[in-house]
Amino acid sequence: MSTKRRHGAELETAIHAAVLDELGERGYAALTYDGVAARAGTSRPVLYRRWATKAEMVLTAVVADRAEVIVSPDTGRLATDLYAILASMRENFVTPVRSTMLGLLADLDADAAESVRVLLSRWGADLVGPVVARARARGEIGSAPVPREVLGLPFDLARHELTFRGALPEERIGVIVSVLVVPLIELYAGSAED
Repeated sequence: MSTKRRHGAELETAIHAAVLDELGERGYAALTYDGVAARAGTSRPVLYRRWATKAEMVLTAVVADRAEVIVSPDTGRLATDLYAILASMRENFVTPVRSTMLGLLADLDADAAESVRVLLSRWGADLVGPVVARARARGEIGSAPVPREVLGLPFDLARHELTFRGALPEERIGVIVSVLVVPLIELYAGSAED
C-alpha cells in the first residue's frame, strides 16, 4: 500500500493537528517529536527542518489554532475594537493553553526565546494591524506609520496577564486599551488632521 506524500499547507495542517492532539493527551512536558511525527504520519527530520525546538513547534501550532478563533471586530471605534480582540483572546486562553505556555517558557533557551518572541509579536501585530487601518479609514487617527512593536503590544500585555496571573479582568483590559495602547497608537499615527 502506498501513501501519498503531503506538502505545504496540507502537511502543516496535519502537523498542527498532531501537536494539538499530543498536547491534549500528554501535555507539554511529555510531548515529543516522535509522538507528533507518528500522529501526523511524517518523520522527525520533517519536523526538525521546520522547527529547531519543541517550543517553536508547539507555539506555531497553538498560534495557528488560536488565530482562527480570535476575532478582529469592526465596532466603529479603535478602543472598542481593541477591547473586543482582547476579550476574545481571554475567552480562548483556556487552562490547557496557559499550562502549555508556562511549560513552553520553562523550556526556552535564549535563541528559542527570541524566535518565540518574534512569532508572538508578529501574530499580535497581524491581528491589530487591520483594526488600526480601519481607524485610519474612519479618520480616528492620522496616517503616520505605527511600529509593529506597538501593534503587537496589546497582545503582549494580555498574554502576560493570562500566562502569569491566569486572568484578564475587564478593568485590566480597559487599562491596556485606554491608558496604554490607544494613546501610544495615537502618538505614532498622529491625529486625523495631520
